[in-house]
Amino acid sequence: MATDRDAERDAITAAIQRLLDGRPTRSTGALTTLQLAAEAGVKRWVLTHKHVDLKEEFTRRKSEANGIPPAFQHLHARAADAEAVARALREDNGRLRERVAVYAQVIHELRTELDRRTDNSTQPSPVRSFPTSIT
Repeated sequence: MATDRDAERDAITAAIQRLLDGRPTRSTGALTTLQLAAEAGVKRWVLTHKHVDLKEEFTRRKSEANGIPPAFQHLHARAADAEAVARALREDNGRLRERVAVYAQVIHELRTELDRRTDNSTQPSPVRSFPTSIT
């Protein structure tokens, strides 16, 4: 004959499995004691005072999954990969910005030198200037 205690334990055990599988039915799916209680349909104190062993099992299994339900671990891996790609792109962007700054400085120095030479020369410059405005 099943008792209320057995029914609570069955509900908590099933809730642990649903949360760790990423299939919550009554909670947000967060891997917390409060959400485990909500998922099992019991008060939090029932979990933390009457069924301490199940709460500890949940905590142990949660830590084995790094706090991420197995159903969502592939998404966590994809997010980590995306963060690594974004970091690499930011580094590349920084290098490119430095290179553009160097090119701009070189262009400025060449233009200054060209202007200096054409100011001192009576012959027309062999270099054509681009128009500065569009008409």
